[in-house]
Amino acid sequence: MLINLAHAAEETVNEAVADVAAMPSTQDAFMANMVLILVLVVMFYLLLIRPQQKRFKDHADMLRGLEKGTKVVTQGGLVGKIDKFNGDHEVVLDLGDSQKVTIVRSAISTVYESAPGNDNKKDKVEEKPAKKAEEKPKADTKKKKTAAAAKTTKK
Repeated sequence: MLINLAHAAEETVNEAVADVAAMPSTQDAFMANMVLILVLVVMFYLLLIRPQQKRFKDHADMLRGLEKGTKVVTQGGLVGKIDKFNGDHEVVLDLGDSQKVTIVRSAISTVYESAPGNDNKKDKVEEKPAKKAEEKPKADTKKKKTAAAAKTTKK
């Protein structure tokens, strides 16, 4: 019995030594952690910092390219045309009905571009005759069907 206990204790010690040998060294663990941190920093830069810098650059370019008469939208939602520039930082907007507002240039959010919708007059004119042409044969077939049904009911 004592011999069995001694062999069991020896096997346990051998397994513990094997587990310690299989564990990575502290330098390997440190390098693995540093690689993961580096990957996170790169992802953070690519997903958050770089797009924000691009938006700031595009906005600054848009502000530099503004001219008199350009229709713009402010951060407050006002839409107006640039009437004049007061120095480098202020802009006078004409909101219509002779209402003028002085705003800070950085308060302009976008240039207002009103794109035409899908209601072009050419498209509407071309579509209507085509629909009428399609409807006429349908109406003729309906008349023929009702006439044929009337003949069959009369017999």
